[in-house]
Formats: sequence, structure tokens, C-alpha cells
Amino acid sequence: MTESLSQNNPGNPTALKWAVPAELGIPPDPLRIRLDFHHQALTLTEFDGDLVNTRVVSAYEVAQALASELNLASGLLPENTLWWKNSRSGPIYAVYVAPGIYKVAVQVDPKKPARRYTIPLPGLIFLCIPGQEPWVYAVKKKPRSESDPVFAAPLLNIFANGRSCPGSNQYPEKVEKIIEMYFLSFFTRAAEYRGRSRKYPLDIEQLRKELDKKPRYPLEDLVQIGTVKNLIELGIG
Repeated sequence: MTESLSQNNPGNPTALKWAVPAELGIPPDPLRIRLDFHHQALTLTEFDGDLVNTRVVSAYEVAQALASELNLASGLLPENTLWWKNSRSGPIYAVYVAPGIYKVAVQVDPKKPARRYTIPLPGLIFLCIPGQEPWVYAVKKKPRSESDPVFAAPLLNIFANGRSCPGSNQYPEKVEKIIEMYFLSFFTRAAEYRGRSRKYPLDIEQLRKELDKKPRYPLEDLVQIGTVKNLIELGIG
């Protein structure tokens, strides 16, 4: 614990005087290195007795040096996790969900019962941050390369950039439960329902009606929006 930087030790303005009883004889703690963040540069100043040396340094190199002291571990990853990365909002998990048949409910009119469908869906990639709504994309196969194409998910409640509309959902911390809750939620006509089908570019729900109780999703109808590399580099969170 410290009292101040220079006021308590005017003879050495780069030393901290400890807030401990003076009779203990603990000397001031001299300043060795200081980082200054300017508008367009980062400078590092070194103090060695009467010698002071200042130079411009790379923010990336400073971050790397500090990160070397961290002990990071992902823990157990959800099944079919494609990649993991950290963000300001927490870890991001990219999870692949294989093609399958899903029961979904669409709430078009709050005064009427939801429309219920049993539809096939292509493979999907969920980008999940614990406790938050997922970002959802479609793929024709499980990705093996960063150059593999990524398509708009043929679903409602998704914005053009892939983020799903959370509505009133309170998403859990467990990634597996986030994906489960997404499919259990009632879909609405919120967010962007256009540009998600080649056959029905203005309204993806028309394709949903056509696919009800069909065994297979028509992959040729998917609309490409990027690649796996774009998702890895996507600045979400």
C-alpha cells in the first residue's frame, strides 16, 4: 500500500514511500519503468539512478510481454468446437452443428397461436459468448479450411451481420445451452428476413413453409456471405 509518488519523498520524485511505520526502516520503492500512452504513440521510460532513457515502443510488444505472465486455458470445449478466441466481452466459441431436422415455432401474430414447422436445416456455425445471444451462419459441410464458404443462415431473427435477435431470452453461460435455447425460442419477423434464400430473396419464411416436413435442405439455395476466415476475424463482443 502506498501514500503518494513524490510528495512524501521530494528528494527522489520517482520513488514511492510505503505507508508503513517509519520505525520499520523500509526504504522507498524506486520507479524503474513507466509507460506513457499518447494519442499516436506509446513511450517507455526507464529510470536507473540519475539516468533516464525514453523511447517509442510497440503496443503489441508490450502486450506480448505482459501476456507472457498469464496462464490461459480454455477448459473443456463444447462438442464440435471449431475454434476459440478471447474478446473484450469474454471467450468466443465457434461451434459446428450438423445438418438435421428441427421443430421450430414462428410467432407472427401475438394474438394467435404460433405456426409450427418441422424443417430440415443445413450445417450451422454458432459463435457463442457465454450469457449472450449467438451469431449464426450456415455451411454446406463441416469446415476444414479457412477458405471454406460461409452462407447466411436460413432462419428468422438474425441480422444481416449474423447476430441473432435475443428478444426476451436470457441466455445461459453454458455454450451448449445457448444453442439449445436458440432452437427452443419462438421465432418472429424481427431482424433481417431478406437475402437468405435464392428462391425467396425477399422472405425466408416462404422457404420455411415449403420445406415443412421435407427430409433435406436444398443447399443450392444458400446465399454466400463470406468465408470461415471472415468469421474467425469477425470483431464481435
